[in-house]
Amino acid sequence: MFHALGPNIIAFSTERHTEDCDNPYAGFNVTPYTGDHAGHVKANNKYLCKYLNITPDRLLIPRQVHGTRILNVTQEVLEQPGNRLDEVDGLVTDIPNVCIGVSTADCVPLLFHDTQTHAIAAVHAGWRGTVARIGVLALATMYDVFGTNAKDVQCIIGPSIGPAAFEVGDEVYDAFHLAGFPMQQIASKPITREGKQSRRWHIDLWEANAWQLIRAGVPQEAITITGICTYHNYNRFYSARRLGIKSGRIFSGILYKQEPTPTK
Repeated sequence: MFHALGPNIIAFSTERHTEDCDNPYAGFNVTPYTGDHAGHVKANNKYLCKYLNITPDRLLIPRQVHGTRILNVTQEVLEQPGNRLDEVDGLVTDIPNVCIGVSTADCVPLLFHDTQTHAIAAVHAGWRGTVARIGVLALATMYDVFGTNAKDVQCIIGPSIGPAAFEVGDEVYDAFHLAGFPMQQIASKPITREGKQSRRWHIDLWEANAWQLIRAGVPQEAITITGICTYHNYNRFYSARRLGIKSGRIFSGILYKQEPTPTK
């Protein structure tokens, strides 16, 4: 599925496109480090690069660790990636025709576009990353490197587990509470199908990320929450809570498409 983030910006989240939805790797998986067959991943990567009209070296998929490290993708990184993409949970760049992205299967993908500089960012925000305000850290990196002003940023909060499905223990609730999140706004104990109040907390990761971005200066109207729950739509998107950690991943990517300057 594609996300609207401005002219010449291609932003998307991959879908599974399979009828074998209970097979954890069935469908369009481009992430190479979750146990899928290498040939399957390679073929999907090749197809995605062809569709985006980029070479494979311009499709960057970090190896995430639920941390807060943000990497600026420079020309040097493109030419000598080595292990620089390891233990990275967010990418930023202003290089045209480079697709950066993150892999998720219930966690929240955040895609940013600076409408003034055309710098872009892709961030992996699981609940730990959300508590650590990784989206705000990405904005800070964009400011430091590109001079990005938060008021000029458009943001997509992509397909991820929704509040109705994201049931957590008290330790997760406490982590958000201690980090200063507005718990009345992001946490609830909803009524179950049996008509009883849930004993466990449910956290709204979409709202938690939007709240922190708004506080950081991103206009509320510039934030789009897709509102698609991966847990309830695992036939369309990968869901680790449904399929297990050893499963495929959604890839949420973004690139600034710039046509080459015609030669005289």
